[in-house]
Amino acid sequence: MSDTDAEEAWRASPEYAAWREKYDAAKVRDTPFETMSGVPVEPVYGPGPYPGQYPYTRGVYPTMYRSRLWTMRMFAGFGTAEDTNARFKDILRNGGTGLSTAFDMPTLMGRDSDSSWALGEVGRAGVAIDTLADMEDLFADIDLSGVSTSMTINGPAAIILAMYVAVAEKNGIGTDQLAGTIQNDIFKEYQAQKEYIYPPRPSVRVVTDMIQYTSAEMPRFHPVSISGYHIREAGSTAAQELAFTLANGFAYVEAATAAGVDVDEFAGRLSFFFNSHSDFFEEIGKFRAARRIWARWMKERYGATNERSMLCRFHTQTAGVSLTAQQPEINIARVAIQALAGALGGTQSLHTDSFDEALALPTEKAARIALRTQQIVAHETGVANVADPLGGSDYVEWMTDEMERQAEAIFAHLDDIGDGSILEGVYAGIENGYFVGEIADSAYRFEREVNNGNRIVVGVNEFTDGDEGQGDILRIEAEVEEYQRKRLADVKLARNDDDVARTLTAVTAAAADSTVNVMPSILDAVKAYATLEEIAMAMESVFGTYVEKAII
Repeated sequence: MSDTDAEEAWRASPEYAAWREKYDAAKVRDTPFETMSGVPVEPVYGPGPYPGQYPYTRGVYPTMYRSRLWTMRMFAGFGTAEDTNARFKDILRNGGTGLSTAFDMPTLMGRDSDSSWALGEVGRAGVAIDTLADMEDLFADIDLSGVSTSMTINGPAAIILAMYVAVAEKNGIGTDQLAGTIQNDIFKEYQAQKEYIYPPRPSVRVVTDMIQYTSAEMPRFHPVSISGYHIREAGSTAAQELAFTLANGFAYVEAATAAGVDVDEFAGRLSFFFNSHSDFFEEIGKFRAARRIWARWMKERYGATNERSMLCRFHTQTAGVSLTAQQPEINIARVAIQALAGALGGTQSLHTDSFDEALALPTEKAARIALRTQQIVAHETGVANVADPLGGSDYVEWMTDEMERQAEAIFAHLDDIGDGSILEGVYAGIENGYFVGEIADSAYRFEREVNNGNRIVVGVNEFTDGDEGQGDILRIEAEVEEYQRKRLADVKLARNDDDVARTLTAVTAAAADSTVNVMPSILDAVKAYATLEEIAMAMESVFGTYVEKAII
């Protein structure tokens, strides 16, 4: 069959006709979809299934980027809430279309800035948030009804979500107007990132409570962003990132349905967060396989009937672990290639790392270059004109199948050790060290290849000329910690201690009763200006803490 005959065949197929009907009914951007030389291009090429058609390998929406470009969501957070608020406003002024919040290590661990645990860490790896007063400053003069906000936090995610809701309410914005995502993926903390507070089972209970709360109150908000990013940053392979991430997603589905929530009430608002590393075609195959696997499992294993429940919509961030302190400017090239893979893989939102992040938190200039990188990919390369441009390539299709094959082998193992439950398999894999061990082995193999020269990292073990040392970096001075401690002391002095004590007692009581959703009591405590640590410890008194077993 000639190429012309093949094209006529797929254009005459029922699948194409069904897709074309949806495409024609959708609103597309008012822009010429053509090459730089003026050659018009079609929205999709090749045989189906097409974008927006089960199992969504080629994209979750019929029009993909022809209707709307991915959200350019730049990660920001450092110093005080006022510092980060200024960076947020700079991102929005420069064309960013979504906000993504990084929190400092004490906040991520559920500790206040005046805790002995926080000494030397306040505001250094992200923004410090102790009370509702800080959250008010963080989003001052930003219309939360008009911007999508992502918050990267897990152990104390319920408290941060409550603070976000309280800020919106104070500004007359209903919870039904809030759009965005809170990461809230506690499984990957035990597997890779290690920012947990409570043991796995009570932690998952809190996640489930948040799913129930947002299902009822926040229809535009994603209560869990199931994250492979940190799994990959810890050293996993692409297939492990894919499989562990989707397995965690299946586990949350099982936990929520066991709590009585219908799968189609919440699954459509689960989202994912993937890493885009440097192996260009492997990453694209991973993204395509993720959509196909999620759709099939949700339909066939978990009985989802709503199309939205089957859509694997995801945020992508370029690989922070790939950034080098040596010759940091060449990270701009790495990030551009990784961003292009994310776009070709069909991501719904994208964060591009700043070239100086191997040295410190990004400077304003570096963050702007990272955003401009996305804008070049979106507006100058032509990749947004056609859905799944690499679909049909023999190599890309093989890579997609291979990613799926490796992932399915991991699912089978988890299903086996969980006696037919992925949820129990994930619990077992945490308890017996399976996840930690697999990631550690992969990380060791990679580092050994770099060290023996079998894997070249430009500027590190080859092409090392031109490393001129460290340029300007963002420095968080000790005064930030002093300021934050004083601010916290002032809030504690001004609040009503009786209200704080009453609401914290209610949090503990809710935590102790598994039939009660903890979110309303946490929201009351937040509004009384109870601190992040006070609320976290009120639940810790019931749940206890988690100590990872040593794996030898």
